[in-house]
Amino acid sequence: MFARLATVILLPLLLASCVLAPGKFTSVLTINADRSFAFSYVGEVYGEDGEQSSSSMASDKSDKPSPAEIAKKKADADTKNRALAAALSKEAGYKRVTYLGAGKFLIDYAASGTLNHAFLWPYNLDAEVLVPFVAVELRSGGVVRVKAAAFGNESAKSMTAMPMMPNIGEAMSNRLDGVFTLDTDAAIISQNNEDGASEVADRKIIVWKATPQSSAAPTAVLRMAR
Repeated sequence: MFARLATVILLPLLLASCVLAPGKFTSVLTINADRSFAFSYVGEVYGEDGEQSSSSMASDKSDKPSPAEIAKKKADADTKNRALAAALSKEAGYKRVTYLGAGKFLIDYAASGTLNHAFLWPYNLDAEVLVPFVAVELRSGGVVRVKAAAFGNESAKSMTAMPMMPNIGEAMSNRLDGVFTLDTDAAIISQNNEDGASEVADRKIIVWKATPQSSAAPTAVLRMAR
């Protein structure tokens, strides 16, 4: 029941938008007890076009597209991805956005600030980007919740389960290859890395490896200083 409802709500958005997925990357999130933070992502990002995926699936069920149709779809996808790179480049924090073709981008992004509101990345209104890689949620009582949904296979599996979306889910899962590090001096209430946190001076470091075999997305709950 829930899966069908989610499909009805999300499918129109997915078909009209671009779903970004990580490839090879290094990402670091630093959260301090005084609520200051810094985030960086350096590496590959792939643009998955929901509309193109649904068209490909429809073609599988009917006649195969002609060479001319295939060429046009590739050209349209490249045009859309170049526009996506241009849209992202205008956003503060992007040091480099390079489109390499075939849906592949190289991105160097860094941002810092104070956690007096939620932080999502990537999120861009012009590019209509959905499914942020990392979300930091500020809750009452000085609690901060971190979830890097795209660095596990939870998002990919949910996409694969959706009608007309299996191609996107499979691509998101197969390309995942990176390291996500959480660096904090805040109190750790909970986290889901089985190796736990290592301590360096007065800081705690948690390192998650993201691979096609990673099932759960990196998550942690921290308590800030009052």
